[in-house]
Amino acid sequence: MRRLATVLGTLATAGTIALTLPGAALAANGTLIIAPNQTINNPSGCYNAQIFPLILRNDTDEYALVYDGPNCTGQVIAVVPPGGSTTQEFGASVFIK
Repeated sequence: MRRLATVLGTLATAGTIALTLPGAALAANGTLIIAPNQTINNPSGCYNAQIFPLILRNDTDEYALVYDGPNCTGQVIAVVPPGGSTTQEFGASVFIK
């Protein structure tokens, strides 16, 4: 019984560590292009647009969210699926997992 408790405790600790540690595996695979001059390989996080309108090409395996505020604030105004693209007159930033 004592051995079972030790094994279960070890497994629970390993599972908690695996779920809380950040890693490259959490980044999207592929390229996110925010025209005209931002190309991000294996993106993860928030990216501000440098010009308006925001022109986005999502060549990753994750959905990209376009926000109307800088630093991914405000409202989501577009959701761009993998392989998709959009032009958003009021887009200010993009978030991708």
